Amino acid sequence: MTRADDAILEFLLNEGNRPLIANPSTVEANIDYKISHVRRRLRALQDGGLVEYYDEDRGLYQISERGKAYLQGELEAVDLESDE
Repeated sequence: MTRADDAILEFLLNEGNRPLIANPSTVEANIDYKISHVRRRLRALQDGGLVEYYDEDRGLYQISERGKAYLQGELEAVDLESDE
């Protein structure tokens, strides 16, 4: 897990509001990482089950229940590494 991963998950969670559905460009516009890095990290987060497609054809992602559990501290980064 990287700082970018945390930033992406926190953006999609949208704490205190309804979780967001976003494409990589929208995520990039709202966090401090370049689009190529956001795309790479979204793929890694998807591989880890922390984000999932909301609409694959349109490239829209949403945070998964596993991603929410990670942000709530119910799942540690070392747990994610052992799943790979």
